[in-house]
Amino acid sequence: MLSRVAASCSERVVRTTLVRSFSAVAAASGAQWEGGIPDSIKRVGQTSAFPDEYPGMVYEFNWALNRDGVTPLKRSAFRINKPLDLKVAGLTVPKTMPLKVKAKAIPEAGTDALSFEAFDQACQEARDLLSLSDSLYCPEGHVPGTTTGVRIISNSSTVAPQVLAYLDRCPKKSPPQSMPITCFVLEGHATEFSGYSIEEIEVPVNPEEGVSVFDLGYQPKEAKSVATVVVAGKAPEVAKIVAGIEASQKALAQDEIERAKSAEDASKTE
Repeated sequence: MLSRVAASCSERVVRTTLVRSFSAVAAASGAQWEGGIPDSIKRVGQTSAFPDEYPGMVYEFNWALNRDGVTPLKRSAFRINKPLDLKVAGLTVPKTMPLKVKAKAIPEAGTDALSFEAFDQACQEARDLLSLSDSLYCPEGHVPGTTTGVRIISNSSTVAPQVLAYLDRCPKKSPPQSMPITCFVLEGHATEFSGYSIEEIEVPVNPEEGVSVFDLGYQPKEAKSVATVVVAGKAPEVAKIVAGIEASQKALAQDEIERAKSAEDASKTE
């Protein structure tokens, strides 16, 4: 009995001591924080919420558009690969798919009909104005009967469904990459313009099997042709867009044939 009483008294002593100790610490802490949070540990700058993605606002696609020269400043850019994407963008699905379009020829940059300077100026203006558009509609697909990829960047809710119906469906890659053919289609522009341009760029390629970029000390690259189509005006004609796409595809295919022949000839002389 006495041992139980002694144990109980010991527990009370310990508890009382702990309570007093914690109370003393709390009192000291209270005195320390009376003047508010010390400047040394205050948050620097203001907090901000990182916006969530939503239909029309997908970061990896916005970056792809940036690489194409268009920045969707209004945070509304729809990547359209299939009819369902049209519905998500609030557009009407065409009744006729695939859509046959009779092309209406447009000039190529670098010819007597269109200088490179005039094309570059029109292209940059189209990109700038598309960046300021309330919404961008961006159908993607293959040139019909080929595997050549096309991306249209447009502010026209009328053009996008028609172009999607014209193109063959292509796989939706993630993250999205630039396409061999990029079309800038600007609706509501006072000046009518249409044209296309073919240029050669260098793209990174993987080294031979068993060899890394670090082993080589440089990044191997190869030449590749890409095309840009620009159609601008009050109401851009789909026939002109299709003409630019088809002419571009033929030019890109011809360039590949010529490169392959040059490589073959070079290998024979080695």
